[in-house]
Amino acid sequence: MPIPVDLARTLAVVVDEGTIDAAARRLRITPSAVSQRIKALEQQLGRVLLVRSKPARATEAGGAVVRLARQLALLEHDALAELGQSDDDTVSIPLAVNADSLGTWFLPALARLSAEHPVVFDLHRDDQDFTAGLLESGTVMGAVTSQETPVAGCLVSALGVMRYEAVATPAFVRRWQTDDGLDRAPVVQFDRRDELQNVYLVRRGVDPATPPRHYVPASNDFAAAVKLGLGWGLLPAFQSTAELESGELVRLGGRPADVPLYWQQWNLRSPLLDRIAEVVADEARRALRV
Repeated sequence: MPIPVDLARTLAVVVDEGTIDAAARRLRITPSAVSQRIKALEQQLGRVLLVRSKPARATEAGGAVVRLARQLALLEHDALAELGQSDDDTVSIPLAVNADSLGTWFLPALARLSAEHPVVFDLHRDDQDFTAGLLESGTVMGAVTSQETPVAGCLVSALGVMRYEAVATPAFVRRWQTDDGLDRAPVVQFDRRDELQNVYLVRRGVDPATPPRHYVPASNDFAAAVKLGLGWGLLPAFQSTAELESGELVRLGGRPADVPLYWQQWNLRSPLLDRIAEVVADEARRALRV
């Protein structure tokens, strides 16, 4: 049974916008018309496709339809470009990226791409250990991830290694005597799924449940919290090099944490998606360790 493209795209817009009213404004039709389209598609497929919550989200079956709609939109954009035809609609590319990459090297890649193509990006920020799940669900077309094994239906390539070192201000080190006081010294953690600091503590022989924690869920603010002496934390080398050279930060010792990063994307014959992968890899080579 063929899936009507206009109905599939309507479902994708509702999921992207989060509400039927917002989707109606984007599609320039009434909310009632949006609801009727979704209902018609659900009746045709015999499946519930949309959880009508706030925000609205696709069911597992709906996710497959949303993925189809996004793939068709991307392929249509590529075909029009190949034919030399202008596309009146700017194509939206959903991507997933970890916070530290987003806060450092990833945005320059997107800036280059937006200068080349009529494209906008819908970024989903998550820990590198979880971004692959957004590919599996069809939420995004490409992702920076720590997962080397390809997600089903995806291609994978190595980007490089992000190295993290445990650092703190000299005043913080003097106050807490961190060589033997890591069990008491406050630690800065990104969020409750951030395991880097816990791995470091275990390597130093400290129970990760012992130290008090500040939670600072933004990459640049996380680095600022460490540099202001709020606690110690693991920072990527390119966020701490200048301060280490000037003496504003000092290393706490112990092994650095190396996090290999990979690029995964849908396995489609898409010049645009391939160009995104090429530019992302080029920017990664400038910032990450080989």
